Amino acid sequence: MGKKRSGGGLSPTQQAAKFLGVSVLAGAVMAGIALPAAGALGLAAKGSVKSFDEIPANLKSPQLSQRTTILDNQGNQIAAVYSRDRTVVDLKDISPYMQKAIVAIEDSRFYQHGAIDLKGVLRALNKNAQEGGVAQGASTLTQQLVKNYFIEEAGDDPTKVAEATQQTLGRKIKELKYAIQIEEKLGKKKILENYLNITFFGEQAYGVEAAAQRYFSKHAKDLNLQESALLAGIVQSPSRYDPVNDEAEATKRRNTVLQRMAEVGDISQQEADQAKEQPLGLHPSQPKNGCITAVKGAGFFCDYVRDVVLNDPVFGKSKEERAKLWNQGGLTIRTTLDPQAQESVQASIRKHVYKTDPVATAATIVEPGTGKILAMGQSRPYGFGKDETQINLSVNADMGGGAGYQGGSTFKPIVAAAAVEGGKSPTQQYSSPYAMTYPSPVQACDGKVWRNDPRKLEKLTNENESEHGPMGMKEATAKSVNTYYVQLISDIGICPVTDMATKMGVQRADGRAMDQAPSIALGTQEVSPLTMANAYATFASRGMYCTPVAIDSITQKTGTEEKSLQVPKSACTRAMSEKTADTISTLLKGVVEDGTGQEAGLGDRPSAGKTGTTDERFAAWFDGYTPNMAGAVWVGDPAHKRHMTNITIGGVYNEKVYGGQVPGPIWRDMMTGALSGKPVEDFHLINIPDDKKKGDGQGKGRGGNNGGNNGAGPGGIGGLIGGLTDGGAAAGSTTGDATGGAFPTPTISLPGNFVQGQGNGGINGNGNGGWHG
Repeated sequence: MGKKRSGGGLSPTQQAAKFLGVSVLAGAVMAGIALPAAGALGLAAKGSVKSFDEIPANLKSPQLSQRTTILDNQGNQIAAVYSRDRTVVDLKDISPYMQKAIVAIEDSRFYQHGAIDLKGVLRALNKNAQEGGVAQGASTLTQQLVKNYFIEEAGDDPTKVAEATQQTLGRKIKELKYAIQIEEKLGKKKILENYLNITFFGEQAYGVEAAAQRYFSKHAKDLNLQESALLAGIVQSPSRYDPVNDEAEATKRRNTVLQRMAEVGDISQQEADQAKEQPLGLHPSQPKNGCITAVKGAGFFCDYVRDVVLNDPVFGKSKEERAKLWNQGGLTIRTTLDPQAQESVQASIRKHVYKTDPVATAATIVEPGTGKILAMGQSRPYGFGKDETQINLSVNADMGGGAGYQGGSTFKPIVAAAAVEGGKSPTQQYSSPYAMTYPSPVQACDGKVWRNDPRKLEKLTNENESEHGPMGMKEATAKSVNTYYVQLISDIGICPVTDMATKMGVQRADGRAMDQAPSIALGTQEVSPLTMANAYATFASRGMYCTPVAIDSITQKTGTEEKSLQVPKSACTRAMSEKTADTISTLLKGVVEDGTGQEAGLGDRPSAGKTGTTDERFAAWFDGYTPNMAGAVWVGDPAHKRHMTNITIGGVYNEKVYGGQVPGPIWRDMMTGALSGKPVEDFHLINIPDDKKKGDGQGKGRGGNNGGNNGAGPGGIGGLIGGLTDGGAAAGSTTGDATGGAFPTPTISLPGNFVQGQGNGGINGNGNGGWHG
């Protein structure tokens, strides 16, 4: 004999048998029983996060989707994101008025019947038969809960959603089967708690806690009588009874609930009548969801974090698994974002580039040796309006960015690193003329050879006619001399350069392979600011490249428990020797101190970096670093249409934009703020002698006063031994006004001025004598 429930009545087995008998007899009428609108409206779900305790194994247990909270590295909230705005709460944290209201209007015999209310079923069958349609529903709260389980599991698949909501006898019987099991396993209180957390209350609010916040800006535990009645009434038809858009209809529905509560004895008639006289008392709060709500301009970083979860295999083997995890929510993601650095980036951007400017800027800071992304910002805010965008200008296309931007001369240090790592001395000199055709042939990868097309004979020039050699790597880097670096890559070959770029994490933003051409030395490949910031961090960490990471830790809430999830870790590998990295740092320190990047200098704090400006000025860069932070700044037109000539940026007119002129000051200001209070560290520098150039005169003579044009003017080499020492070398400038440098210290004692040229050829001399500065 079937076991009776403690409160009397038929056992679950007897109930099921009796119901199925009724179903067979009722036929099509049974299939037409109406279900409350909570199960039919607006519940196409994503995944979920909170599991329902102790649901039978043969009923797939859904997890309610909840909001995910994204934090910076200090624990401050950056943004809250969710597929459904839901915060799961325990029954004790839901107002007793709310519990009574939902039972009264949706299933007033909830505590008297089992999973199936046979009295209600028969009443509904009779009523619907009399009226020739669907006038009354018969689903219990437990049945509605099961239906919502199926909807939650359907996710975004429209076919599965349709199956979960179809009004068929087979679906009803399946729901009832599971309802009986749930009733036995969970009990009334847990069923009510789960129902109030799963159901849809309109206005993007799922679950009673989100609804209380949405309509009244309070917690569910603080809802009063009339507020509870209003929310309970919405469930049947969230669109029809939406109090925000139709107050009159919502008021009628609320009063219906209040009257029903009086009829079932939850409140007195006097309490009901008094509550009916009260206004709705709405105090709505706007739904705040997604990265658009991020603080401190971190919307794009928030987007990047989402893309990491959706793309990294550590979060699931398939795209579907990763998407389900993100949509389930309930995650607390602690990121690498440093609030001080982020604020500094945004402040510098606001100062130098306006969102309404014809061009934009994007900037990123990473930590050398860890790959941690400390800041990420851009001048065009995250959004959908005018002068706003959802494209993350700092990252590659596969992570929500665009196709990237030519890096210009910021690529030259990579060429230098490949050369030095391969054995070239930083004192290596090339003729470095003002203009030249590309050398040909040049060795490329896989035994291939690049040749200059004789029909085109591609040419290149330096920025200014005064920039020409011969010169070594130090001067060529400081002055960003194109012809030097093209000669250098032609000498060592293209493959060592692309190999070094790969070791440093440099790749095209669009995912294509780098071109096998010597022009890559001039930064012709489109890259992103994050890529370049992390590449330069390799120099700062003395040759160790670390893959970029944005997430420190993730915890996931499941029921009342929290568990830690595995997150991507930075993989650090040696890209070059410490000596090579230190050599590049020495070269790039010179760029900031004496070269094209002087406007980016950090004063007393040692820094190194490189400017970059592309042909026709579509883009300008400054990439640089200190031992403890590396950053990249790009300025340009994301659409690659606007030349940066005769242009006003940040209220300042520029005849021509240079890397050191606009990006440089942005980098300086953002790094100054980001590094404030941080230890002042120095580089491990090496000694790279200044470049020396020998004049053309011969024999004994005085240091001439007319040493222009590569030392070809009148006057001999200073000193008896002339060109055998470098003491009397000509200035070597086309104008004859290059600064004379220091002089070698002879190993033997010589009379004064014997080696050093006389006349104007000493330090800062305009003629022969001294080194080229």
